[in-house]
Amino acid sequence: MKGTNLSNPAGFILLGFSDQPQLEMVLLVVISIIYILTLMGNTTIILVSYLDPKLRTPMYFFLSNLSFLDLCFTTSIVPQMLWNLKGLEKTISYTGCVIQLYITLGLGSTECVLLTVMAYDRFSAICRPLHYSVIMHPKLLQQLAAVSWISGFVGSTVQTILVFQLPSCSHHRVDDFTCEEPALLKIACGDTTFLENELSIATVLYVVIPLGLILVSYGHIIRSVLRIKSASGRRKAFGTCGSHLIVVVLFFGMIISVYIQPKSKYTQTHRKFLTLFYTVVTPALNPLIYTLRNKEVKWALKRLLGRDSRRGEK
Repeated sequence: MKGTNLSNPAGFILLGFSDQPQLEMVLLVVISIIYILTLMGNTTIILVSYLDPKLRTPMYFFLSNLSFLDLCFTTSIVPQMLWNLKGLEKTISYTGCVIQLYITLGLGSTECVLLTVMAYDRFSAICRPLHYSVIMHPKLLQQLAAVSWISGFVGSTVQTILVFQLPSCSHHRVDDFTCEEPALLKIACGDTTFLENELSIATVLYVVIPLGLILVSYGHIIRSVLRIKSASGRRKAFGTCGSHLIVVVLFFGMIISVYIQPKSKYTQTHRKFLTLFYTVVTPALNPLIYTLRNKEVKWALKRLLGRDSRRGEK
């Protein structure tokens, strides 16, 4: 079949679950509810961390970054997905596809680095408590956050440019509900070996190495916590890390399933559900995990709500 260049502004058709219209209607309702919860949950985390003086610590500074990232990540995908689910037309413009790929790759890569930075913060707090305030000073916090965001979007820029230089089959039918790199590679008619190798390198840089550093950090954390003699002290130490560790397992587990598992491991439908989980469900779970497991956030919410109710009474 004659190929056309991906830079052709003809747009793309996102097939999604178009072969299962009944499932699409269910997903439309479920994803709409999850998206609203995502917006509410992550916005609450950001506001509480900013408004409550007791939460102006390194941990909540990075948590606010994570919540803002999740807001941007899910918003770059879900509105277009809902639009496609509710009607027969499943198209996305060429520009829209480029922007979506660039933003989702950038934010996904940023989250990998940011979760690593958060692990380092927990390592410093538990393994070096006496020097914690000196190590995690405000300037370093800003630098670490900047490195996370910049490194994520540098990689995204390279990958997006390379993807849209590929010759693609003229039908431009993407067998997914979003412009993801693996799905775009499947519609390429030319040799994709170079880009597949580049994707492997990116996976090592943004998934394997960060996950390895997180595991090393938690290895030291566990060793330090086990040295604590009191049971309450151990519970408190593990409690400060539990939420972050759950988020790490969820996020990296989904990323590994989609990008690293052998191609024959899952059917395309299974891959779509895995992608759906980490792009839609995980950003909604993150604030829930941090609020349910974190007494400081609960108390901050109560203080703010109590303050607002008292103002209302006056």
